[in-house]
Amino acid sequence: MILTIDVGNTRIKAAVFEESTVLENFVFEKNELEENIQKILKKFSNCTDLVVASVGKIEKESFSAFEKDLNVHFLTHEDVFPFVNKYATPKTLGIDRMILASGATLQFPKQNRLVIDAGTCITYDFIDENDNYLGGAISPGLRLRYEALHNYTAKLPLLTFETPENYIGNSTKQAIHSGVVNGFVYEIDGFIDEYRANFSNFIIILTGGDAVFLAKRLKNTIFANSNFLLESLNQTFQYKNRQ
Repeated sequence: MILTIDVGNTRIKAAVFEESTVLENFVFEKNELEENIQKILKKFSNCTDLVVASVGKIEKESFSAFEKDLNVHFLTHEDVFPFVNKYATPKTLGIDRMILASGATLQFPKQNRLVIDAGTCITYDFIDENDNYLGGAISPGLRLRYEALHNYTAKLPLLTFETPENYIGNSTKQAIHSGVVNGFVYEIDGFIDEYRANFSNFIIILTGGDAVFLAKRLKNTIFANSNFLLESLNQTFQYKNRQ
């Protein structure tokens, strides 16, 4: 069994795999890391490997307590990936984006793939049908958009996510919800339209914390999987071990 850990900007997500099958998923805060991993390992005592991908601020030493019981692995830029990285600044490409690209390459062979990860930020990652990673885009996620309107204006309130009642906001609150939420959806649909216009044999993979919300609202057909990063982390680790 393999325990995969995704250390994000806001929370930690984890999953236990037996080969390619997910046995259970977990979500917790960063300050609860050690106690939650201990609980997981107590429940799944047959785990042999702990595989970590981290973009959040957490030290490797946080996992050192588990090294006596498990093989602890941190995936980095130096590992083997199933695509050719043609990013102009490959060392600055987030390891989470590399793992998503890896999962898309392994799970959807011989296709043009666009992976959209809607979390703290929205990231777009494109891997062509010849397994070349070409790049993508980064923009603010839903929460950052709400926070930016509040933090960089004098009077706009800080709101939490709410589906707008109408695209015409008839109050300041509804106008913010319309601008943030609809702008979020229109942006993603616009990117998808642009890629579709330029590439055939195309699949869109949508993941991240806002994937379920978006899947119901995007006009484009997509493959939505909120756990795609953890699945990709498991697939990438197994790919690495086969090389």
